[in-house]
Amino acid sequence: MLDAAIEKQLGLAGVCQAARLVQSIARTGEADKQAVEASLSSILVTDSDTTQQVFGQLENLKTGFQVIVAQLGDHNSKKDTELTRYIASVLGLERKLARNKKAMNELGERISHVQRQLAHMDFESPQILSSLASIYSDVISPLAPKIQIAGNPSCLSQPLNQHRVRALLLAGVRAAVLWRQLGGQRRQILFKRKAILRSAQQALRLMN
Repeated sequence: MLDAAIEKQLGLAGVCQAARLVQSIARTGEADKQAVEASLSSILVTDSDTTQQVFGQLENLKTGFQVIVAQLGDHNSKKDTELTRYIASVLGLERKLARNKKAMNELGERISHVQRQLAHMDFESPQILSSLASIYSDVISPLAPKIQIAGNPSCLSQPLNQHRVRALLLAGVRAAVLWRQLGGQRRQILFKRKAILRSAQQALRLMN
């Protein structure tokens, strides 16, 4: 049984992980395969019995918890302002989505369509990635000013990487929804920073 304090931050770790993976792909065209798969798979988990089932094993969120520790820790030199911007943008998109019933309904329908696609093709197929990316472009992105992704132009110009970035941003929004459902709020990052940091550190210790 996962500690309640850690469980409460799984969604935030999911947001942070998606943001880090977007940054990595934008800069190098590469990202941790296990982390990418866990983040993208979480989009399609819409009827889980437990919070942890959304991401599978705790180790699948190692990247996300590492980001929390680096961003909320006391070592200012380790803070990444670009990453902070991505995280804040994703959390802002979730708030816009929550207030837009039409977008919420369309999101549910589009995710159901991808779930049906999986009956006929592998999760890692280009069609699935393209479908997830288009959900972000069509349903989520129009809700707020476009998130400006910084990186290597040669990486960002490749269609596959563009699809991966958009699909991961969708995964970030999905994780933000989960965090909100567990009682998470943006102001807690400021006012409950130490408690969130302790939970992330505890989660990382459990993985070692």
